[in-house]
Amino acid sequence: MALRTPLNEAHRKLGARMVDFAGWDMPVQYSSIIAEHEAVRRAVGLFDVSHMGEIEFTGPGALETANRLISNDLVRCKDGQAVYAGLLTEQGTFVDDVVAYRFSPERIFICVNSSNREKDFAWMREHAQGVKPVDRSSDFAQIAVQGPKAEALVQRLTKTDVSKAQVDTYRFTEGEVAGVKCIISRTGYTGEDGFELYCASDRAEALWNALLQEGQADGVMACGLGARDSLRTEMKYALYGNDIDEAHTALEAGLGWIVKLDKPGGFIGKQALEKQKAEGVQRKLVGFVLTGSGIPRHGYPILKDGQRVGEVTSGTMGPSVKKPIGMGYVPAALASEGATFDVEIRGRAVAAQVVKTPFWKKP
Repeated sequence: MALRTPLNEAHRKLGARMVDFAGWDMPVQYSSIIAEHEAVRRAVGLFDVSHMGEIEFTGPGALETANRLISNDLVRCKDGQAVYAGLLTEQGTFVDDVVAYRFSPERIFICVNSSNREKDFAWMREHAQGVKPVDRSSDFAQIAVQGPKAEALVQRLTKTDVSKAQVDTYRFTEGEVAGVKCIISRTGYTGEDGFELYCASDRAEALWNALLQEGQADGVMACGLGARDSLRTEMKYALYGNDIDEAHTALEAGLGWIVKLDKPGGFIGKQALEKQKAEGVQRKLVGFVLTGSGIPRHGYPILKDGQRVGEVTSGTMGPSVKKPIGMGYVPAALASEGATFDVEIRGRAVAAQVVKTPFWKKP
């Protein structure tokens, strides 16, 4: 039987179309994917992301223990700061991509992908030197409030100052939103301003309903996984299992910026990435636009002069950019802006060109 978030009944009451996602019964859309996508770009959307996992390190040594497990560097951060990071294999490929939160040197909180929660927890337990991780996933629900009107909506429901001056991007605080105790994090997966609100599982529906009701004047929409995917694709944000996995390194994925090779204490996968950096990256994840007709989809072959040289990892018709866009790994020689290749769509070779990303930039 599929797992259910605390908001499952709320989704059904709203008429959501439910699908299986990594073993979870999740809403893919409520009205239409395009309408939900546009609501986030124009106003504000709500996403149930309670299927994500939360793993915590607490006590003396928590910071040092967690920092050795991630590619980014929490030691350089201040309390109240978060970082996007990789959990990497010895080969420098992805066990998962995560967001790590520094509450204090004695409390580190890591948000992991739902499909990888059990794997990540086992991996952390195996590799943690010192403080052992605790899986807190069942304790938390998570609601993403995303869009240009997200701050105004959340601010009306809290006495905590959530302005950018107080809670900037990749910063977080704690406070009550609509009377519900929350971790209020200025993070997201859409390319828009917004927050991810972590609250107790049994308070999720009260928070969700308050946000929906208060947001009516802002044009709020409940949004499903379909819009979440098209929004993140327009930003060239990686999806684990599609664009990053245990077969591709952080450097190949263009995520060298989340790898701190110089941080004291190092991290798992550091040596492999140093070697790859010195020798040169042979294949790279690129963003491309189809110049012919069709929509690129995950798994479609990428061809050069009729020979398969890679495959599409993610693709869609971008509702905001109004173009067929995609991502895929290609040889480094084809990774420069302006490079051309073909994508095979139902037996047809459709022309594509590598472009600068993100695909979507705010006007």
